[in-house]
Amino acid sequence: MSDKFREIDSAELNNKLRESEEQMFRLRFQLKMGQSEGIRKYRELRRDRARMLGVLRQREIETAGKGK
Repeated sequence: MSDKFREIDSAELNNKLRESEEQMFRLRFQLKMGQSEGIRKYRELRRDRARMLGVLRQREIETAGKGK
């Protein structure tokens, strides 16, 4: 599943991360207002966000390892 995020460069991945955080904010707001149809999308966004952060962290570690 995270393979699709590995194919994207870091700048685009950061943009997607920012977009997903904005969507999560809107969905959280809707959930607080009692609209529960967005809960599945919210969970999916959380998982995708975690995958994106993992890929970015992995790249950061690889870059630091090459510098030694």
